[in-house]
Amino acid sequence: MLRPLLLAGVAALVLSACASNRGQLASADYAGMSAAQSHANLSELTARYRANPTDRATVIHYAAALRAAGQPQQAAAALEQAMPNHSGDVAISVAYAKALTAAGRFEQSIEVLRNVIRPDAPDWNALLVLGATLDQTGRHQEARKLYVQAGVIAPGEASIETNLGLSYAMTNDLVAAEKHLRRAVQMRGANTQTRQNLALVVGLQGRFDECRALYAAELPPDQVEANMAYVRALLTQQNRWDMIEKG
Repeated sequence: MLRPLLLAGVAALVLSACASNRGQLASADYAGMSAAQSHANLSELTARYRANPTDRATVIHYAAALRAAGQPQQAAAALEQAMPNHSGDVAISVAYAKALTAAGRFEQSIEVLRNVIRPDAPDWNALLVLGATLDQTGRHQEARKLYVQAGVIAPGEASIETNLGLSYAMTNDLVAAEKHLRRAVQMRGANTQTRQNLALVVGLQGRFDECRALYAAELPPDQVEANMAYVRALLTQQNRWDMIEKG
């Protein structure tokens, strides 16, 4: 089946998409850094965190850097230590939920978010992270309802349309996925991950020239070729070439 392979390829990007928000704390996102940049950034944030582990902004950025470095359990631990000092703080709770989801602790993440989302005035970024977590547990219809709700609160945000597109991609509705991702790339907050998600979905429909052009606008040649090989591997493993040729 294509679904688990596609999910493995885009699950991390769902969380990255969620990171886009107005405000410095909510936009703490280091996923697009090179390995050297990520290492230097994490070293700096580690020193800042050790000096003041209860500072709200520091712990949120430190945890985001840890997630980007593939250490979600450590990110969750840092936020867990900080939460008693920031009871009810939405930004801390959302950051904690992201770390939990990245660590595969989905139900715990959902519980954290349910506790912090106010029914009368929900935070749209919290809704987005909850939707991403539900998507990764296969509860796609629930996730999409949350994205729609977030879109009412914060219209025109690329991250909302991106997550909708990725949600449809996870259920192999690539036409709907492309529609939402094309909207997303035109919105504020659109970034290279949004555009690469669009390239992936276009490639999975067999439109390789267009896929390559989209990747080439974002990545150096060697990474373009690696991504094209990944797209072809997904399709080859699913024996979808005949379907594409007939489409």
